[in-house]
Amino acid sequence: MYEPIRTKSVHSTMADAPTDFPHRSREEELDIQLAGHLAALLAVTDELRALAPSTDLDTAAERLAQQVARLRGGGAPARASLTSVTSAPDLTDLHRRAHAVAGRALLVAASRPDTAAAILAAERMDSHAAALEPRELATH
Repeated sequence: MYEPIRTKSVHSTMADAPTDFPHRSREEELDIQLAGHLAALLAVTDELRALAPSTDLDTAAERLAQQVARLRGGGAPARASLTSVTSAPDLTDLHRRAHAVAGRALLVAASRPDTAAAILAAERMDSHAAALEPRELATH
């Protein structure tokens, strides 16, 4: 009924693939993902620092930068200067965004498990949730 295939398939399979290219382990992939989430949290934290400076945000930004550098093998994260924020976004929106990103970082840190990053992400979630409470209550 069917004619047998006479030529070699043009589609490759993993069995035919060379093993000379680098593969990342699950831990390495999670490190990359966690570093990305923490770098995003650092960017939002820097925006908040530019609009509403505080020692809590300064300390958090420094700790976030240290964690990103650790996860990236010592490379310092790119940082925006505090004067580079040109528009004035709503602080509530920034705190919501920071809370969401910190939650994602916490999930990845917990799955690694990376206690230092998980604690930092949880602290940032609490801080941003506390910053949202008075604003949320005022709008309802």
